[in-house]
Amino acid sequence: MVKANIEDYLEQGMYGKKEINPAERRKYLSSLRERVIVVLTQAQVLEKEVYTELLPLFKQHPKACVFLNGHMDYNHLIKYVKVATTHNIRYKIVLNKEHNSDLGLVFAEEFAIDRDNIYIEKKQKSVNIKPVKKSFWKRLIRFCRRIVK
Repeated sequence: MVKANIEDYLEQGMYGKKEINPAERRKYLSSLRERVIVVLTQAQVLEKEVYTELLPLFKQHPKACVFLNGHMDYNHLIKYVKVATTHNIRYKIVLNKEHNSDLGLVFAEEFAIDRDNIYIEKKQKSVNIKPVKKSFWKRLIRFCRRIVK
């Protein structure tokens, strides 16, 4: 029994503390999947506008925390930092030197909530195709040519 404790102590000194689900923690920026409320990919965080789907979630979960990917440029993260601070939500910028997650933002509680759908779909850019209207002068010339014929 004493030998096992010494070996555990030595392993902890050499390799660090044992983590529960280290791969999951790397993916979800130091949080666990069962605690996650919503996530955004890096591509979604890089978009110019803030996802408005986050705002009601910030109001519903005031004690949750926003984890931001530290591998991303701070200029893209600052808009989410500002939104989090205006809603009094804690935030952390997580930088894992060994692994870069494909997620840019993770909004998570301190306890398990087990949400089924944690991904927000990308915004679809709607393109309004307007019929091309010919200029007044082109229409007038065309009309005059018809009359002359």
